Amino acid sequence: MATDAPILEMKAITKEFPGVKALNRVSFRVTRGEIHCLVGENGAGKSTLMKVLSGVYPHGSYSGEILLDGVAQSFRGIRDSERAGIAIIYQELALVPELTVYENIFLGNEIRSGALVNWNETIRRAGELLRRVRLDVNPEAKIKDLGVGKQQLVEIAKALSRNVKLLILDEPTAALNEDDSANLLNLLRGLREQGVTCILISHKLKEVISIADSITVLRDGQTITTLDARRGVIAEGLVIKHMVGREIDNIYPPRPDKQIGSVTLEVRNWNAVDPAQGRKILHDVAINVRRGEIVGVAGLMGSGRTELALSIFGNSRHYQLAGELYVQGQRRELRQPEEAIRAGIAYVTEDRKGNGLILIQDIKENITLANLQAIARRSIIDANAEVQVANGYQRSLSIKTPSVEQRVSNLSGGNQQKVCLGKWLFVKPHILILDEPTRGIDVGAKYEIYTLMNQLVQQGMSIIMISSELPEVLGMSDRVYVISAGRVAGELSSGEATPEKVMHLATN
Repeated sequence: MATDAPILEMKAITKEFPGVKALNRVSFRVTRGEIHCLVGENGAGKSTLMKVLSGVYPHGSYSGEILLDGVAQSFRGIRDSERAGIAIIYQELALVPELTVYENIFLGNEIRSGALVNWNETIRRAGELLRRVRLDVNPEAKIKDLGVGKQQLVEIAKALSRNVKLLILDEPTAALNEDDSANLLNLLRGLREQGVTCILISHKLKEVISIADSITVLRDGQTITTLDARRGVIAEGLVIKHMVGREIDNIYPPRPDKQIGSVTLEVRNWNAVDPAQGRKILHDVAINVRRGEIVGVAGLMGSGRTELALSIFGNSRHYQLAGELYVQGQRRELRQPEEAIRAGIAYVTEDRKGNGLILIQDIKENITLANLQAIARRSIIDANAEVQVANGYQRSLSIKTPSVEQRVSNLSGGNQQKVCLGKWLFVKPHILILDEPTRGIDVGAKYEIYTLMNQLVQQGMSIIMISSELPEVLGMSDRVYVISAGRVAGELSSGEATPEKVMHLATN
């Protein structure tokens, strides 16, 4: 349980990158035995602060002081912070898929008998750690055979194997379904009772409020406030106000002047078989979207939502397809994404870092990537035109960056998502498929994306939005399709869609 004694104090931490002061004299104090949530908009400095703490940014690359148990620290790498009892788990898990659970838990921290690894003891200890994190899997199972929720628990078991005192989790529930998220939060409560102190970075404010003992808000690289949940329930609106510097009364901006027109995309009797898995993943799916309409697609993880989007957008995974696809009333067979783009369809992937962006390239190169012919002169890229296009989207999408020549890897998650959107808006699509468009981004950036979606459909675009966040589906959609086990379980108008109805359809 928490005491008044601080396990961690970070004093006047300042960290600069070329053209950007990411942290400006940030102070951060964590009490022993508490769950301390760190929140703020994308680019506020949360992940940068934790990278300073964990040694990713070594002592000397920042100014300020880190005290752990009252002792000044000068970590020169992650190994130093791990030896001090600090472990950090990122949203992108650092596990080796082809290795077993027990091998991953003790990777780099092997149990040895002399010069040799003691595998029997390793497996026994792994079993103990799995029980501690309430994960009922065989230690000899391979990581690639586990779902994301179970892999997250393996990461925590790995941290506990190093006798962690301070556990940092960066967006741990971003890729989890509701059940796995609830299980993870309950585990963190259990670890708190065992004396483990947790720092949790999350954009899911309802989760934050449900679990936090304290909440620290960062904005523009500065500490804004720390709220103590032990003194009373913290209102979500108060947290949002501190995060964005203003009140947001309605996170889902209204769209009063709806002008919904004719059908722009339709699939009928749509079936798909994944040859890699040897199983049918879509069964007689029938959906459509109209001009000026936002259609939500809801369902549990693994229900077939993303597979449906990929099968429509040029079938990049080479599913065996059957059925009919109509674009602007004409039947089409789109065999590759390039053909889908020419037909006026764009797809913003759920995995912006893995499939949506080239992280080592800059903003302008990413924004123009899907439509290079528009800025080419005799097959040569016009560098001035590329900069002009990128600057235009940087302004219209409010991408926070000193320059469009900034590497995308240096941007926050919300700004990376805006670059993804800019890339696909540059192809001038009629139909935009958004797969988890606000995953892992803050409430302010979400509001900006929702506002942009409303503007696009007001201009006549059609949007299909796939989302695991039910409030988002219900708050933004004109109609909702619910997918369950590769089938359309139901279609609901915005007026009749409720969380209870959607979940009933998704689980049947």
